Amino acid sequence: MGRKSRFASAALEYAYESFVGDDQEQAAAFENEIANSEVGRQIYNLRTSRGLTQVELAKLVGTTASVISRLEDADYEGHSLAMLRRVAAALQQRVEIRFLPLEDASHPV
Repeated sequence: MGRKSRFASAALEYAYESFVGDDQEQAAAFENEIANSEVGRQIYNLRTSRGLTQVELAKLVGTTASVISRLEDADYEGHSLAMLRRVAAALQQRVEIRFLPLEDASHPV
C-alpha cells in the first residue's frame, strides 16, 4: 500500500512533484504560500459568513478596508499575530496556533 497523497487530485500531486520534488527550499516556499492563502481564506470566509463587508469589519477591528483586503489576499505575507487577534475578536473568534510534526521529511506538511 502506497503512501496517502496530501493532494485532492493526481494532477496536483504531479505538479508538486514536478515543480517542488525533493527541493527543501521550494517545499518551504510552497508551504509558506499555502499558509498565507489559508489565513486569507479563513478571514474572508468568517467575514462573509457574518454578512460583513470589508468596510464593516475594518470598523469593528479599528483599521481600514484596505488592511482587511490585504489580510484576505492569498499573496499577503505580513500577517501579524496581534492583527489576527484583533480580527478574531471582532468576529467573536479566537486564534489558535498549532505546531504539527512533519509527516514525511521530504514532503513537508
